[in-house]
Amino acid sequence: MAASGPRAKLKDQWDRLSPRDRGLLVAAAAVDNGMKFAALRDIRRRPASEIRGPRWLWAVVVTLVNSVGLVPLCYFALGRRR
Repeated sequence: MAASGPRAKLKDQWDRLSPRDRGLLVAAAAVDNGMKFAALRDIRRRPASEIRGPRWLWAVVVTLVNSVGLVPLCYFALGRRR
């Protein structure tokens, strides 16, 4: 009897991807995670006076919003005071 449910469906979708598409997906996830890590590290190290808006809010949004790299880019472009 074949497994069913959400996990089996995800595995089936993953198996249907070409090796090239799998590689691109893994690379995109790595870049997104790296950008999130860099943004969170900057939020932690930068003085609150140099961040536009509440520090905790930026940290929550960067961590929880699935953004494909857009939220960390917004933080670096708009959230930091120069």
